[in-house]
Amino acid sequence: MSVEIGCMFEKKKEMLKHLKKKNYETNFAQFQSAYGQQLAEITSYVEHAKDKESAIAEVGDWFVNAVLDKYASGKKKMPSYEQADVNLFMIYYVFPALLQTEHDDAKQIADGICKVWAKRFPGNKIGYTDYQTLYESFREKILGLF
Repeated sequence: MSVEIGCMFEKKKEMLKHLKKKNYETNFAQFQSAYGQQLAEITSYVEHAKDKESAIAEVGDWFVNAVLDKYASGKKKMPSYEQADVNLFMIYYVFPALLQTEHDDAKQIADGICKVWAKRFPGNKIGYTDYQTLYESFREKILGLF
């Protein structure tokens, strides 16, 4: 499988900056357009695997390893501020785009990524939801907080 996961995080900083409802809608559409095919390849990989459980764990490892390669600078742990941003990016962009593939295995893949993520990044248990739920949680700004 030739999916490059690390590239999904290239615009992380700008996509999380000033996150408002309108910005999120635009950013998500751009993310989905750019990486939707890669996410579809991931779901296809799991779908056609002889052992789906192993394939899902492998996808989780790919995501974690890509993040570590990109942000840990040769260490096994990344700075906490970077970890927080990566967690948010996964929740706001990667998981909703994965779920948007509407593939039968998408939720199981997201669960698998979360499981590996929690093991490899202790204290950073993340969850996921779909795009529409996140989009509706905005007022003008994320969760109406800022």
